[in-house]
Amino acid sequence: MATASKEPPTDVPTTDALTKAVPAKDVPAANAVGGSGSVRVEIFDQVYNLRGSDADYILKLAEYVDSKMRAVSEQTATVDSVRLAVLAALNIADEYHLLKRRLETASPEARQRAIKLASALDEVLQDTRRTG
Repeated sequence: MATASKEPPTDVPTTDALTKAVPAKDVPAANAVGGSGSVRVEIFDQVYNLRGSDADYILKLAEYVDSKMRAVSEQTATVDSVRLAVLAALNIADEYHLLKRRLETASPEARQRAIKLASALDEVLQDTRRTG
């Protein structure tokens, strides 16, 4: 289970995202620090000391990654945590791209409405050009 704790700033470089994870030495407590302080999270029984602008968000991400790694672990016979992390990352990437594709593909109703609104706007603009 991913958890976070309050920690004073450490030598972990500040990043806007989770681009750098450094193993921590002790077990985390169950709360997070706000601002851009250090946040300790546990992912798949490994403790990481991270920095970011939103500790609660970092904790949610860590919990999500932890749950994905545990789900992959239950489905495979491997105990190699690197392999599990790669498989979990592939699952997360698949989810991301499926959602991205769904958002990029407008529904037929939305397309019809857009065409209708564009036609109405064209009519208004033509009327404005004639009168004005």
